[in-house]
This record gives sequence, structure tokens and C-alpha cells, in this order.
Amino acid sequence: MAYATINKPSLNFNTKLYTGNGGTQSITGVGFQPDLTWTKARSYTYWNWLTDAVRGVTKTIYSNASTEEQTQANGLTAFDTDGFTVGNNTDINNNTSTYASWNWKAGGGQGSSNTDGSINTTYTSANTTAGFSISSFTGTGSLATVGHGLGVAPKVIIIKNRSTTNGWEVYHESLGNTKYMQLHTTAAASTSATRWNNTSPTNSVFTVNTENGVNKSGSNLVAYCFAEKKGYSKFGLYDGNGNADGPFIYMGFKPAMVIYKRANDGTNNWSIFDNKRDPYNEIDAQLNPNLANAEGTSTRGDFLSNGWKVRTTSGSVNNSGSNYIYMAFAENPLVANVGNDGVPATAR
Repeated sequence: MAYATINKPSLNFNTKLYTGNGGTQSITGVGFQPDLTWTKARSYTYWNWLTDAVRGVTKTIYSNASTEEQTQANGLTAFDTDGFTVGNNTDINNNTSTYASWNWKAGGGQGSSNTDGSINTTYTSANTTAGFSISSFTGTGSLATVGHGLGVAPKVIIIKNRSTTNGWEVYHESLGNTKYMQLHTTAAASTSATRWNNTSPTNSVFTVNTENGVNKSGSNLVAYCFAEKKGYSKFGLYDGNGNADGPFIYMGFKPAMVIYKRANDGTNNWSIFDNKRDPYNEIDAQLNPNLANAEGTSTRGDFLSNGWKVRTTSGSVNNSGSNYIYMAFAENPLVANVGNDGVPATAR
């Protein structure tokens, strides 16, 4: 059995829960200094906030809206060695409100310009071990390539135009290079050459065409790129069977987080589940990237030692004949490469 490339996934991705205090506070216990923090209130209908080290602290974009980037002086104000600091903005630190934060490690700070593509990035911060990079660049409005810094082709790319109200454009390898989805809406996968020019990313660049959401002339854009790493991350597609004994999605690890969306339907939301809000099976604490809604409860299945078992007939996750894209990150690899002996994960 092949060993995982990352023995301790929580040093590259980790979910941290916290309770707001209405003032300022340092959130510790992430386990590393994050380069991307995505925060969502659980108990109130506040927006999804994404702040990263490449764009800089206090610079916020919102996955549930097409709104351009905003400066929130009292939002996320610092990335710290073991977490981050928040100010008194109610969306991110309302007194007694509960929050989930999902944290990723990129290259450790803002990074530097990547010159692999026809567009030189302003900054690219890349974690080649964990397969995650953040790039900021200025659009040209014409067919171009952008360097991602990962050394292998990413399987998922999420781009937001920071300067305009264009939406969140999503490339997912399982849908192919002619398709795109949008993180801020329920829209089904659509066909368009104006996003990726029907061109798959390579080990050095991804392609953007003329669509304003990925390459508007003069606009500032940010791209989050994810490459798959054995035992740490998995990006794929599964088919629903419409049965309470739903499909099993093998991942090669015990999931810490799963984001998924029904790809062939325009009414179902994106959903996020994680192992901190649901520390024991069953998995049912749901938040939605495309909604400001408070956390809901909706049984979806179990996180197992080697993947995710769907246990519902709900159309949002298991409609017969429908396909679903997903992104998943590990709590523990199925077999970690520790010394000369593999260390297997255990079920909960």
C-alpha cells in the first residue's frame, strides 16, 4: 500500500472553532500560521469571509456574494504563528456568536512574482508539499496563462475578480476543461470556452480566457489552486444512487473537511462538513459557501478511516443519476509514512 506524502495533515489544513467576544482576540490552536483563513458564523446569518496572506490582512472577499474585495479594518487583522487575530467586526467576532474557520498553509506569507505564464503574477505563495497555492494577478482581457507555482497540475482552481462584482469561477478536473461552476451560486456546471479556453492546467500554468470573472483587463484577481496529494487531499466526482445506503467515496484518508456540490442541478447549494463541528459520526452540521445562513443540521453520512460514506436519499448529495464534485482534506492518512513502518488511520 502506498504511503501518504504528508504524515500530519493538520500542519497544512485545520479547522478551528471559536466563540466571538465582541472586541479583539487571538484565535490559537490552528497548529501553524495560515495563509488562507475562511471564516463562517455558525449561530448567525453572517457572510463567509476569506482572507489570505497574498492579498493581505483586512482584505476580505465573500464566497456567498459576487461583491468585490473590501477592506475590513476590524476583520482578520493578523496571521499569527498558531492562528490569527480578529477585530470587533460582528461578521467575524460578534460577542457570544460561534464560528468555524478553515485554515490552509500556502508558501508561508505573501510570496513573490511568478513569471511562468504570459501574465506575471503580482505574488504567488505556493506550498508544493501540500499542493496549495495563492496567486494574485492583473487581468489582460485576452487569452493568457498564469503561473501557479505547484510543480504539478492543479485539479481545482477557484478565481475571484477582486475589483468587480463578477462571481467566483471554479475549474474542477472531473468536469473537464470546457466546464465551469460558480462558488457563490447554486448554478449547475456550464459549458464555456471563455473561462479556461478548453485548456487544462499544466504543471506550471493555468489558462484564462476573456471572461471578466477570470481575466478582466485591468482588474485585480486572486486564484486558489489545489493539487491532489496522496493521503492528504482528494478532488473528484461521484454518482448518486438515490438509496439510503449511499455511495462510498474512497479517499485514502479519514476526512477532516469535505466541500461538495451537485454538478448537474441548479437548485442545490454547495455544502461544507468537517470533523470539528462533527467530532463523532454521523456527519450532519452543515454550512454553505454560497449562503449567509446559520449552521443547519442535515444528515449526510459518515467520515470513515478511508473515505466518506453517504447515508441519505437527499437530492443535494445522493440523487440517482446525478453527479457530485467534491474537495476533501485529511484528518489522518489511511497509511502514514512514519519511519519505515506505515501507521494506519482508525475509524471514529
